[in-house]
Amino acid sequence: MTTADDPRRATLDAYCRAFETLAPDRLDTLRALCTDDVRFVDPFNDVGGIDRFVAIFAHMYRAMAEPRFEVLDRALGAGAGFVRWRFTGRLKGRAVAIEGMSEIRFDPDTDRVREHVDHWDAAGQVYARLPVAGPAVRALRRLFAAGV
Repeated sequence: MTTADDPRRATLDAYCRAFETLAPDRLDTLRALCTDDVRFVDPFNDVGGIDRFVAIFAHMYRAMAEPRFEVLDRALGAGAGFVRWRFTGRLKGRAVAIEGMSEIRFDPDTDRVREHVDHWDAAGQVYARLPVAGPAVRALRRLFAAGV
């Protein structure tokens, strides 16, 4: 079977489209693409179950203005899909921009998403920009930097 014929490719493409067009009234599109016991991990969350997964994005829409995902690239490997993305929005009036990578694992029987693990730099892209924690995070980054 070629990659083009792989049903995981169709799931990955649909999953990327779902995130790029995500809106409060479209959160149920995620339910159709994920298993009931989907696991989601990012620097702030580690949850299991479709209801908790969807609730994270419902919370995002309540907490942020204009949240948006842009898929920059995607690849399908032997065991997982990989999606490079940019997230933008406004939190308490301040612009937020985060770039990261998601590792997407599929259920072998249904080809639906069973695990979504986000990899991104929370310290550099969020904590370092906070008024109170920012100076300490930036100082730690300088301390551990190679300086080459």
